[in-house]
Amino acid sequence: MAQTSSGTDVQRPTFFEGQILSAADLTTTVDHARNHAARHDRYLHEWGIAEGLTLVAEPRTEPSGAVTVTLRPGVAVDGTGREILVPAPVTLSETQFGETVGSGSSPADRHPVLLAGLDREPVATGLLDDTGADRIDESYQVLFRRAGDERLVAEQVPPAVGDGPGDGTEPWLILIGYVTWRDDHFTAVTTTGPVPVRYAGVRADTVAARSGALALRARPEPAQGGSVLTVADSTGLTFGRFRADGSVDPLLVVTPDGDLTVRGSGAQRPGTTSVASGVATDGMVLPLPAGVDETRVTNGATLLHITVTPQSSGVAPATDGVWLPGTVDCSVDEDRRLRCRIRWLRVDASGPQWHDLPGAASFLVLATTAEAGEGSAA
Repeated sequence: MAQTSSGTDVQRPTFFEGQILSAADLTTTVDHARNHAARHDRYLHEWGIAEGLTLVAEPRTEPSGAVTVTLRPGVAVDGTGREILVPAPVTLSETQFGETVGSGSSPADRHPVLLAGLDREPVATGLLDDTGADRIDESYQVLFRRAGDERLVAEQVPPAVGDGPGDGTEPWLILIGYVTWRDDHFTAVTTTGPVPVRYAGVRADTVAARSGALALRARPEPAQGGSVLTVADSTGLTFGRFRADGSVDPLLVVTPDGDLTVRGSGAQRPGTTSVASGVATDGMVLPLPAGVDETRVTNGATLLHITVTPQSSGVAPATDGVWLPGTVDCSVDEDRRLRCRIRWLRVDASGPQWHDLPGAASFLVLATTAEAGEGSAA
């Protein structure tokens, strides 16, 4: 038998034919969906700025050094799961700042600018009568605090598990930037401070891509020079930078077989190291790491450090009995050609027998750009 709860604070409204619906019934219907969405945003996502909400400073003609600070439109999700929408640009009030923070502040101080959700007083639309309101304005408020108060953002306590979104009576503070102040005017804006601006994220232990390839990039849109990390069934793990045409210039690649290739973009600087690894068989020429020029290896401008390790497994002679392998030779010549010979030994009543056969070895090639006066090594 399953253990069930006796009830929770979460109840889903249901209806039946002929039921007379009250205002409370309809409000419960709205609250159920709203609270469900808030818990989703609170526990499957990290709160913060989702889009926009940047502070922009525009120089003023007078007084000298003063700027007008504007909050651009955007969306944020606070720690209660409440969505906060700023639909249009907002000019920050110097009067409000002066009354709240301005007195006694230093021109060097960076004062936090905070955003919080706020349910405003209901406004009657007059659709029914003038005695009741049928709307709530899910609005916001911009708050100013003194330098150092940005640390309050990290000390906020999330609501209980079953609670819905906050209504603003206890504002959940979202840091959107900092302003500086002198002579009763804003002088600059920045996102740099003791506490960084926080952006919305995702909580997940598993991220799965339906296309067979997953990409993580540092910016919302691909841009030339931007970093990107991809994981794909076909190519493995790749780290690189976007080219102008949107393709990726790979700098580090780990193939599905575990082979590693590392390189730098452009000409190698002294001390730069690139890596190639994999498995080779007897007679194969070991490859150079991607981006390493053969000519630079030949003239000693790039040093090679090569390690080879014989594989313990292999194909034994096609005869009966138990054969034990042993390495006769595992080395690399001047042309980077692998010499790998495995001696297979069997001992029985007729005496020892052995066969020398080609083998395989794992390899690691490190290519380092030499300093002046150095030569090649292997």
